[in-house]
Amino acid sequence: MPKFPLLCAMMFLQFFVWGSWYVTAGTFVPAMGWPQTTTGWVYSAGPIAAMISPLFLGLVADRYFASQRVLAVMHLLGAAIMLVLIPGAIEAKDAVSFEWYVLAYMLCYMPTLGLSNTVAFTHIEHPQKQFPIARVFGTLGWIAAVTLVSKGLAADTKPTMFLVAGYSSLAMAVLSWLLPRTPPPLAGKQVSIGETLGLGALELMKRPAFVVFLLCSFLICIPLAGYYSFGNQFAGTVWESPGFYLSFGQWAEVGFMLVMPLCFARLGVKKMLAIGMAAWVVRYGLWSYAAGADPVAWMVLGGILLHGICYDFFFVTGQIYVDQQARPQIRGQAQSFLVIMTQGLGMYLGAQIMTGIVNDNTTGEAPNAVVDWATIWWLPCLGALAILTVFVLLFRERGEPATA
Repeated sequence: MPKFPLLCAMMFLQFFVWGSWYVTAGTFVPAMGWPQTTTGWVYSAGPIAAMISPLFLGLVADRYFASQRVLAVMHLLGAAIMLVLIPGAIEAKDAVSFEWYVLAYMLCYMPTLGLSNTVAFTHIEHPQKQFPIARVFGTLGWIAAVTLVSKGLAADTKPTMFLVAGYSSLAMAVLSWLLPRTPPPLAGKQVSIGETLGLGALELMKRPAFVVFLLCSFLICIPLAGYYSFGNQFAGTVWESPGFYLSFGQWAEVGFMLVMPLCFARLGVKKMLAIGMAAWVVRYGLWSYAAGADPVAWMVLGGILLHGICYDFFFVTGQIYVDQQARPQIRGQAQSFLVIMTQGLGMYLGAQIMTGIVNDNTTGEAPNAVVDWATIWWLPCLGALAILTVFVLLFRERGEPATA
């Protein structure tokens, strides 16, 4: 079978697995009558795993084993957790075990993101042209999974989502055995823990602009974690299949990804990052105003459609900026350090802080609790606005005059 279609199928399934449960878990937890702290821990599992997975990849997987084989084994373990352990915890209504099993699953899943990229880049002949196409199939896989679970199976609040994740993980494990052989990229090389955690990128901290960028990137992940943790719950106050409507954000992501090269050439790093941060301010502002006894559906949908700008202009531009600033020898470490600081530490703190905010603005017990969404979204809106202001005032691209 030709390699490129196989790699596109890999990306499709890779993100289908994740999307099949990650969005709708936010509505499943309160439907079980479990506290919002469980929601917070479910959405803290990914960031915790994001901080740990570089150690597994750098010190074990990338040195001793073929990438496609490790990819298969990790998805096989993930399938076992989704099909056996998590349904058992749900049947027993054991929230604590459920939290631990989700963490165990994410520890299996998060390394596969790096492994699938390794397989793709190893076998794609023209990475700059072909990898974006393959990666779009990943976004389409996420959309397909959320649409199937939310709209097709009406399972926003049902454990069916975890079965879909489990069986698609099995399919991904089978597909991984069919992928072309990908030798361990670091075979025979000595890699330190510091290199694995991206600590070589600390030399970039000598540059004030990079310090401002990294600090603001870390801080903005705290308010934006609310979207991933509680966005589906909020959308459920408007629509019966909230996960389906949240998938519109991924469609917007695809659209903005296509126009991003043109925007980047015209606007530059600072304006792109600022627009990305501003989109989070607008999103939460819309959601705060939309909340109430009769939620304003177009405002909620508008906030969802801003996901393309929120994600592409901020995260993708940030990755490009780091690649520009780091010398070739530490680019990989710099990207790892950025992921750990943002999608790891920042998103973890964000999930915990947003859970506290939701708890403080909720009366009653799930599943009949009354939630003050207007206040909940107003707080991250103000936080994102403060971070945006600091970034605009202090960040300077090379050649840009200092702000008075």
